[in-house]
Amino acid sequence: MSETKKDLPAIVRGVLTVKKRVYLTPNYIRITLTGDDVPLFADTTPGINNKIFIPPAGVKEIHFPDFDYNTGEWSHAPEHLKPVIRTYTHRAMDLEKKEMTIDFAAHGENGPASSWAINAKPGDILGILMKAKESVLYPKADWYLLAADATGIPVIAAILETLPATATGVAYIEIPTKEDQQELKTDADIQINWVYNEHPGENMLLADAVRTVKIPDQQSTTRFGYAAAEFSSVKDIRQFLRKEQNWDQSELYAYSYWKSGASEDGSGKARRAEHQEEK
Repeated sequence: MSETKKDLPAIVRGVLTVKKRVYLTPNYIRITLTGDDVPLFADTTPGINNKIFIPPAGVKEIHFPDFDYNTGEWSHAPEHLKPVIRTYTHRAMDLEKKEMTIDFAAHGENGPASSWAINAKPGDILGILMKAKESVLYPKADWYLLAADATGIPVIAAILETLPATATGVAYIEIPTKEDQQELKTDADIQINWVYNEHPGENMLLADAVRTVKIPDQQSTTRFGYAAAEFSSVKDIRQFLRKEQNWDQSELYAYSYWKSGASEDGSGKARRAEHQEEK
């Protein structure tokens, strides 16, 4: 039975242009996008995943896929016009200035999104597609455990900025070098720990750091964990909290943004299957 338009969440999509590119750190790029389509995303929540559409070299427009509600399938543009699709997180939005900010981990020219960000120039275009709704990043709790590598910094930063001053907890963030530390703002009493790993995905430094945390007693303190990182690290963090520490499903959200040695397209099935285990 195919889905009808009524069954599916509203989708908003727009084409934005690069206004500015700034290296926040040696391995982290902030792209400021602008355009009349920015207000279309007014009801979305910073930190929530979106799809970016990178046009092929020489193509001056974004050819979004179309969804056929009769067949339940997506139809794509011909290969020479088809954009590369990747999952990212918009870091911030300024509706008055018609600006959207997206941060990119700069890990070389091999990945299409990293390569695009490294070479982005004012006027370059990028397609954005998101579900048109506000989302809740995290539930209310007394104590928070946050864990991320460079790909998860935008969502962790968004969480930190919105936590109430009464919240306490700890954050572990894996970055390539000490020079890649960022200034993250929060009113909450969160201890931020930076984990240095020059070869992301090749070891379990982030997961090992999470395993050192002193977790408060569930009987006296409500708690919530959010993990966003490489596949193996997220899998181990989930194992530690859900299986070894007996955390309830509602106490943890863990999602892998990438898998070492595999493209987003190639790792998608494995990452989605792993994510389903916590449900």
